[in-house]
Amino acid sequence: MNAKVYILALSVIAVGLVELIVGGILPVIADDMNVSLSAAGQLITVFALVFAIAGPILLVTTSKIERKSLYLTTLLIFFVGNILTYFSTSFSFMMVARVITAASTALIVVLSLTMAVKVVESKHKAKALGLIYMGISSSLVLGVPIGILVSDLWGWRVIFLGIALLSLGSMTLIYFFMDKLEGETQIPLSKQLKALGQSKMIGAHLATMFMLAGHYTIYAYFTPFLETNMQLDSKWISVFYFIFGMAAISGGAFGGMLSDRIGSKPSILIVIGAFAVSLFLLPFAASYMLFFIPVMIIWGALSWSLAPAQQSYLIESDPVTSDIQQSFNNSALQIGISIGSAIGGFALTQTGSVSSNAWFGGGLVILAFLCAIYSFSRSTTAEKESIAA
Repeated sequence: MNAKVYILALSVIAVGLVELIVGGILPVIADDMNVSLSAAGQLITVFALVFAIAGPILLVTTSKIERKSLYLTTLLIFFVGNILTYFSTSFSFMMVARVITAASTALIVVLSLTMAVKVVESKHKAKALGLIYMGISSSLVLGVPIGILVSDLWGWRVIFLGIALLSLGSMTLIYFFMDKLEGETQIPLSKQLKALGQSKMIGAHLATMFMLAGHYTIYAYFTPFLETNMQLDSKWISVFYFIFGMAAISGGAFGGMLSDRIGSKPSILIVIGAFAVSLFLLPFAASYMLFFIPVMIIWGALSWSLAPAQQSYLIESDPVTSDIQQSFNNSALQIGISIGSAIGGFALTQTGSVSSNAWFGGGLVILAFLCAIYSFSRSTTAEKESIAA
């Protein structure tokens, strides 16, 4: 594998930490900023929404700019956003800084994905995407425990100073080791929007959204699930999060290798189908520790195994607009996280049992499976023109 892909993956880890790292330190931030806990929670919600909206827009508007220069400039903006967060004196000021880091993170992530497939041979593109997603999952999974640890030792502001320093390290690696990559020929926005509106692509993006929604319906409430169903204390809950995290981190690489070996379409169906089964099994497995751990590991690994195959499928389906499709798919992922967390809260309120969240989540994943099948059954405009010719 080209070493440049590993550099891009490291950069994604550095910038990706900023999204969910506040999740474990919300009470501390709320106290320091004199706001309610629910208000502090908007730091996560706003980040996800800005990420989802900014990614495709920024990709289109910067399409002609040389990729390496754009990457370095965006990392610099990300650095500034974290420094502003470190020095923020009010919650409003911190929210503005949060918008800056969200927008820059969105562009860095999609640039990493699009650049990764351009620096490797075609046969390794899914594996390259898998490594990038391994970086994304690493940052999302490890962000919460890292945030709690650093905040306890040195205070919550130091977290963002550390992330800023990591971004400087990424800038150094990109500057010295990444080759220049010319921007793409700008495709008219109307054509890109038309490509996004094709039923084949809509089905693929909905599959990603429902997959992540199903995952976060239970994962967002995993702590009360472990407390209620397995009577675990905080020490053992941390152990289970660590095991889950390691499985999730490996999932991206596994998904990439699977897609390279058997193709994107069968990989997508296998991953989504097995993921649904693992969610439905979770409440039953919780009665037996030796059964629950392997089910949890499979659940964790599959939670990030879809992305490489899905990204490869988007590239294969419409190569001309693949960059915007990849960006929009990341937006669908972020929207899925928000929807899943909201549905999980609704399910818990309505049923009073966190176990039901796993079944609600499984139902959403079945919808993802159906959306994937629908997408496979449709043709893009380019494919129809090719058949006609």
